[in-house]
Amino acid sequence: MDLQLLFIIFFLFSNIPLSKSHPLDPLTPSELTIIQQTIKTSNLFLSSAPLTFHYIGLADIDKHVLLSWLSNTSNSPPPRRAFIIARSGHQTHELHLDISTKSIISNTIHTGSSFPLLSLEEQTAASNLPFNYTPFMNSIKKRGLKSSDVVCAAFTVGWFGEVKKSKRLVKILCFATGDTVNLYARPLEGITIVVDLDLMKILDYTDRFVVPVPVAGGTDYRSKKQKPPFGPRGKPVTVVQPEGKGFSIDGHSISWANWKFHLSYDVRAGAVISLASVQENDEELHRLVLYKGFISELFVPYQDPVKEWYFRTFFDVGEYGLGLFAASLQPLTDCPVNAKFLDGYYATQDGPPMRIKNVFCVFERYSGDSAWRHTEFGIPGKVITEVRPEISLIVRMVSAVGNYDYVIDWEFKTSGSIKFMVTLTGVLEMKGTSYTHVKQVEKDIDLCGSLLAKNTIGVNHDHFITYYLDLDIDGYNNSFVKAKMKTIKVTDGSNPRKSYWTLVKKIAETEMDARIKFEAEPAEYLVVNTNKKTKIGNDVGYRFINHGATAISLLSDDDYPQIRAGYTKKQLWVTAYNVSEKWAAGLYADESRGDDTINIWSQRNRVIKNKDIVAWYTVGFHHAPYQEDFPLMPSLSGGFELRPSNFFENNPLIKTIPFNETHWPKSTDKP
Repeated sequence: MDLQLLFIIFFLFSNIPLSKSHPLDPLTPSELTIIQQTIKTSNLFLSSAPLTFHYIGLADIDKHVLLSWLSNTSNSPPPRRAFIIARSGHQTHELHLDISTKSIISNTIHTGSSFPLLSLEEQTAASNLPFNYTPFMNSIKKRGLKSSDVVCAAFTVGWFGEVKKSKRLVKILCFATGDTVNLYARPLEGITIVVDLDLMKILDYTDRFVVPVPVAGGTDYRSKKQKPPFGPRGKPVTVVQPEGKGFSIDGHSISWANWKFHLSYDVRAGAVISLASVQENDEELHRLVLYKGFISELFVPYQDPVKEWYFRTFFDVGEYGLGLFAASLQPLTDCPVNAKFLDGYYATQDGPPMRIKNVFCVFERYSGDSAWRHTEFGIPGKVITEVRPEISLIVRMVSAVGNYDYVIDWEFKTSGSIKFMVTLTGVLEMKGTSYTHVKQVEKDIDLCGSLLAKNTIGVNHDHFITYYLDLDIDGYNNSFVKAKMKTIKVTDGSNPRKSYWTLVKKIAETEMDARIKFEAEPAEYLVVNTNKKTKIGNDVGYRFINHGATAISLLSDDDYPQIRAGYTKKQLWVTAYNVSEKWAAGLYADESRGDDTINIWSQRNRVIKNKDIVAWYTVGFHHAPYQEDFPLMPSLSGGFELRPSNFFENNPLIKTIPFNETHWPKSTDKP
């Protein structure tokens, strides 16, 4: 059956009750157990070679098959299949497995130079090696520390031009705790340890110099460690919903106001939103907007070229996993009292499934803002005021990858918009130094950061968060439109104006036409469906609106970290849909060489006009630290929005009926 027809059927049946069992649901604990047992009992791997799992997730389902099932034209759901990346005998295996039949469909050996996601278990094992290594213990004594006050962590090594296939390495960096849990504030500067993960052995050790370890005092962020005088705060604020929650969760399918979508957990991407569809009013059918979306990569390059720092150019999604490092959300602080929580499960390196409690929260938010308002003074004898509150639905996850905490929000609005926001907080990655005052720094022209406290430098760095957005705006075939704002000069004296601007719209024919740097020229960027029109003839569509955080990489094109993340030179890319192209920096990001990235794929220059297309949007931050970022960073937010643009016949909120007056908690302030 034609895919476009399947979309139409899907819309017609979009109001059927959602089943608690959905083909896009994340793998369950029992399914994860079946997958591991099936692989371990197969004859594919030698019993003498350790078998470790580095990724287990739901395999991608063909759109035809999924939409056919959702449209109720197929009685049987798509088969439950998993995609697995495993290591054995120093080789990386890609496996596809049918869970229902407990059979391995395919097993392919990855022959490239890069490696899969690091497991928590091997990071822990590598971080423990130095404590049985005599040179390291001597370095601790030299710094006047006890081994019980030292912790170490594994850092990926990147790639810096090596031609031969490399070993699977990490570098171990260590920190002092003592009277604080803020370990990143007390680095053991000068020490670098290289570990072979496959051999689980230290290959190289250097201790180049000794600088004072920053003191613990004043760095602990726990409330019980704070002493007066205390910092500023307001009064407690709570959330009241007199009529109860306005959303429903059926398994992993969520319905709220005019939205329906599916929420899933993935150990690499974290939150995955699928089949997000919206209706104009309660008598209209739901129309698809986003087939699938998730954070594809998070590139964090630090800007210090010395031996202990140059390699710190992390790919937090592909090397560590946003889902693997997802934090259990705390009720009443991470999420309000009206939130509903969901758990997540991932497969450990070699053992039972692991549960992350409260990995997501879902809640309605109202912060006193209006969705729209107008006061009219122009009618004689009348003052007319109409206001509607801005109530939205939030899906939240927090990933604590090392020192940084990323609060990731998907916000659905009744206007039809989806807002994508990332909030950065946590602890800076700090560098030990002999400097104790800025006066000493004046001679150091290239400090690569800021002196934040005695013996403590906050190193300059970036964050580039790239979203994968498989947009299917009201159907399968879409196009990308660049609407440039062009200045028109008035030269014929026809009116007093000398100039004005207008939009010049152009549909991108190929991928090379859809590489966008926002600063280059004023423009609007849209994804439209030219096969669907409004009643007055406009193409239905959605446009991108940035909310700050539009930084692009400042690294030179020939710098090795930039080669690995070449896509960060632009904020928006559009490519032809390909099921294998999901991860912005490649399927294998650890020690990657930049040969499997968005910018490489788009060089094929495939046709994207009236095709199934994918948009890649990068939220970017440059971070030069300041003293207020020490010892813990206040939140910094940025993101973008997908806003309907001729998708509806008019503003769908115009028919929103005001809420009846409700007895809210008493206030001492009277209007």
